[in-house]
Amino acid sequence: MKIRTLTLYSSTLDQEKAFYDRVLGLSITHSDDDSFTVALGWTNLTFRRSQRPHFYHYCFLIPSNKLQEALAWLKTRTEIITDEVGKETHHFDTWNADSFYFHDASGNIAECIVRYGLNNATDQPFDSDQFLCINEIGMPVNDIETTNAQLERLLGSRFWKGNTVRFGTHGSQEGLLLLPNPSQKRGWFPTDQAIRKEPFEIEVEENDRIHRFRYENGRIFTL
Repeated sequence: MKIRTLTLYSSTLDQEKAFYDRVLGLSITHSDDDSFTVALGWTNLTFRRSQRPHFYHYCFLIPSNKLQEALAWLKTRTEIITDEVGKETHHFDTWNADSFYFHDASGNIAECIVRYGLNNATDQPFDSDQFLCINEIGMPVNDIETTNAQLERLLGSRFWKGNTVRFGTHGSQEGLLLLPNPSQKRGWFPTDQAIRKEPFEIEVEENDRIHRFRYENGRIFTL
């Protein structure tokens, strides 16, 4: 699965635009009074203005040999989120991945992840061009099993790792929908910030087909 477009909502749109432009140094491909879009490899990420705050967890894929270089690059630009013992990077053995986290201008938890199962290492110095895509988006649901079955019918994709009680994942290493059950999993790692069912629109590519849907209040609506 590849996330081709993702639209999130922000009540601090101007600050978010400045963060993506000046802090992350990403190319803004479209901008108007109520939205802006940035290009991240095969993903176009859009933020739209909202009247109330929203809180998301999303993730950038970076080359598999660039974890420490990306961490050093980001540390000169923004604060890295540490866990309770002050650790900056985190290894996920069953995912064959490492990552680190930071907040964007809206307070969302953003993540940079390296996935060693993907052949995307590079000899180029790390910069904003090495944000390869949006790799994950949090999509909390009360019934992971039912939602996963709906996604299988809609997209033709499959459950990846985790379980159908507390925290599951759907898709592939190239793109994942994170399916936490907020009644079982209280916060987004590595923070204690509450998991919320925040709306977004998304286009994903699976088996050479594009599928569009809106997620709202824990439910999926096809577009």
